[in-house]
Amino acid sequence: MPSTRPFVQVDVFSTTPYHGNPVAVVLDGTDVTDEEMQRLARWTNLSETTFVLPSTVPEADYRLRIFTPEGELPFAGHPTLGSARAWLDGGGVPHHADHIVQECAAGLVTVRRGEGALSFAAPPLVRDGALDDAYLKQIVAAFGIGQDRVLAHQWVDNGPGWAVLQLPTAEEVLALEPDLSLIPTAMVGAIGAYSAGSPHDFEMRTFAPRCGVAEDPACGSMNAAVGQWLTTTGSGPSSYRVSQGTRLGRAATIEITTGTDGAVWVSGATTVCIRGTIAL
Repeated sequence: MPSTRPFVQVDVFSTTPYHGNPVAVVLDGTDVTDEEMQRLARWTNLSETTFVLPSTVPEADYRLRIFTPEGELPFAGHPTLGSARAWLDGGGVPHHADHIVQECAAGLVTVRRGEGALSFAAPPLVRDGALDDAYLKQIVAAFGIGQDRVLAHQWVDNGPGWAVLQLPTAEEVLALEPDLSLIPTAMVGAIGAYSAGSPHDFEMRTFAPRCGVAEDPACGSMNAAVGQWLTTTGSGPSSYRVSQGTRLGRAATIEITTGTDGAVWVSGATTVCIRGTIAL
């Protein structure tokens, strides 16, 4: 017989509920099989569905498993913040008052508790460096742009397999009409700058056909890795604001800040929108 478990849905990266990126969170994933987790993630049809489990190491407050409609991820950003909010909302008490330590397949991730927002420390990259020419040409063709419009390109992989192209302007990013059939296994983003004085510094779009997600409304892991790239190379300021989800009718804001130790932090609002139970 199915067991009933606490379940919430959290809106992440928007101060206005239902304008950010939702994540479904099962607050007790104990004894749920891999097959059942994947089936639920496919059914919710969100970019990610997560399952909270007891930690396996003393430093962590809980363990998190993260599923897209197509498979499991070692790490993802908006599910990290949304699951932390769900865990706190469900009565979770962290070992430390000012932060949470999440265990996931990619390792331990620190989540800071701030006023009105949560922040996670960007995990180490597993791959960086410029894209090879063949892959770059494939992405450019899928994006329907000339290669001369690419200011820079980079592997920004912190687990999911991200690559990114930097375009000259936010407007060019928003104008993209990608043909994802040309890059069916890609995990790729595009970022472009707004003019001075705009409310946001950059516009980001994230495409994840490999995971069955055509366009992610707001992607924490991509923003984390791009933040590491831009801030360490001097291509972006040490702190900046990103708009994402505009083409999907969303209004996400992701804050990137660099600590005195060089660590990149990704911050955003989190709001629990649905509370209930789920039978698994």
